[in-house]
Amino acid sequence: MTSARLPLFPLNSVLFPGLVLPLNVFEERYRAMMRALLAQDASEPRLFAVVAIRDGQEVAPTLPGLPDPTALPERGAAAGFGDDPMKVFHPVGCVADAATVREREDGGFEVIATGTTRVRLLSVDTGGPYLTAELEEIPEEPGQDAGALAEGVLRAFRSYQKRLAGARERTLTTGAEVPDDPSVISYLVASAAVLDVPAKQRLLEASDTATRLREELRLLRTETAVLKHLPSVPMVHLTQTPTHPN
Repeated sequence: MTSARLPLFPLNSVLFPGLVLPLNVFEERYRAMMRALLAQDASEPRLFAVVAIRDGQEVAPTLPGLPDPTALPERGAAAGFGDDPMKVFHPVGCVADAATVREREDGGFEVIATGTTRVRLLSVDTGGPYLTAELEEIPEEPGQDAGALAEGVLRAFRSYQKRLAGARERTLTTGAEVPDDPSVISYLVASAAVLDVPAKQRLLEASDTATRLREELRLLRTETAVLKHLPSVPMVHLTQTPTHPN
C-alpha cells in the first residue's frame, strides 16, 4: 500500500469516494491550508484528507468540531484537539480533490472538492499552521456477490426514498443515470441515506464493497420499516450535499 502526507480537514460528517464536498472556509488554520493548496503547481491535484470527528468528542467551543485557534488560549494547529488528536478522529477518512478553490474578499474560501480514495490515519502532525496526517491508501475490494447485492440495495433504496418523500416524488432512477459499478452504488447510497455519523463511518470502513452493501441492505430495510409509521419528509437527493462551514 502507498502512503502519503496530506493536509487534514476534520468534519462532523463522513466523505465518501466519488461524492462532492462543498466547503465554506473561514477559520485561519483552514485558510492557511487553502493558500498552501493554491500555491502548488496548477498541474497537480489539490489534495487533502477529510476525517470525521469521533462521536461525543467536544473539540470546539462554538462551531461543530472545528475550533478557531484565535478563540482559544492554546494556539496553533492542535488547538482544541487535545494531547492526542488521533484519539479524536475516526481512523479511516477520504482523500478530497479540490477542483475549485475561490478566495473571497474577506480572506475566506469557497471550495468544491470531490472524494477520491479511502485512507487510514497513521499519524497526525500538529506542528504546522494546520493539521497534516500520514495516510495509507485502502484499496477497494469487490468481495463476494457485489453485483447481485448492489441490485438488491438499489431496490431497497427506492423503497426507502418513497417512504421518505412519497411515491410521487422522483426516485434514484428518475432524472439520473444509475451507475453499474457496485462500489459506486455503495458509496452513493451510503452518502444519501439519512444515517448518523457512526453508521456512515462504519460503511466507509467496510472491508469490501459486498460487506458495505450487505450492511446498507440491513440498514435500509430497518429504516424503511420505521418510516412506515412516520409522516413523509423531504427526499434526500443523491448528488446534493450541504455546504460544510469550518
